[in-house]
Amino acid sequence: MATPPPQIVEECRGVLSVYSDGTIVRSANPSFPVSVRDDGLVEWKDVLFDPINNLSLRLYKPRHITSKLPIFFYFHGGGYCIGSRTWPNCQNYCFRLASELSAIVIAPDYRLAPEHRLPAAIEDSITCLLWLQSQAAGFNSDPWLSESADFSRVVISGDSAGGNIAHHLAVRFGSASGRAELEPVRIKGYVQLMPFFGGVERTRSEAECPKEAFLNLELNDRYWRLSLPLGANFDHPFANPFGQDTPGLEPVEFEPTLVVVGECDLLTDRSVDYACRLKQMGKPVEVAKFKDQQHGFFTINPWSESSAELMRMLRRFVEEVGARSG
Repeated sequence: MATPPPQIVEECRGVLSVYSDGTIVRSANPSFPVSVRDDGLVEWKDVLFDPINNLSLRLYKPRHITSKLPIFFYFHGGGYCIGSRTWPNCQNYCFRLASELSAIVIAPDYRLAPEHRLPAAIEDSITCLLWLQSQAAGFNSDPWLSESADFSRVVISGDSAGGNIAHHLAVRFGSASGRAELEPVRIKGYVQLMPFFGGVERTRSEAECPKEAFLNLELNDRYWRLSLPLGANFDHPFANPFGQDTPGLEPVEFEPTLVVVGECDLLTDRSVDYACRLKQMGKPVEVAKFKDQQHGFFTINPWSESSAELMRMLRRFVEEVGARSG
């Protein structure tokens, strides 16, 4: 009998297909077919930060600079399985960040699952921060950074999977030794935009999420199945910050953290619970909830009124944490 052709067993937004024989096929096209809106007010270029894994970041800076600017990291989302700094929705969002925050924006790529399961993406993000440290220390510094960046005012942000990355970076560098490792770079704060956390026990916002949602429960679970280490469940420390095997967060010295949630997002309950638990530990964490907004609203439409309010909020946050001593 003829062997039946392989069938697609996992599919993510038309970009990633996993077949029954283990073959993985990726489309070169982004899942967001939008136009890039470049008004010329922000310059950008790509820079290789990890030659071993051939990983690059996209660097943005406002064209008219009169002083040293803070650095604002943006780690893209995509459930650790899809997404890229090159996608137009990511680029449009970063244009607006650089312009409205008056900041140097760094948007790194990282290795994706299932070809590279976690912790690959987290390790790549750590590598990117250590690359910035080498830049600040003067090792083959990029002129955009050496001339225009204030390395003592760095904010780490990310949306969805990128928000999960921001959490793990906060834990990784949330100690005296972690801060010393990055000197003279100084992380002043973190922004977690609808962070991608998981768990075996369903939350209410997960259980009640409609199937037509931009991020629904089926897709959410698929991302975790493809990105977690083989054999791991959704309470793995990479997914659940309060899982049974996750180290306690009490010893971590968190910098000021802003957790942004959407009222209509599947991940709302996990994000709010995360922030509440950290506040109970005495960590400097605040929550901003956006009414009627779904997952990733700020990259789906960076020019909406809700996105404009987010930009105003981020600017205030960057200015406030940047003014902090220490």
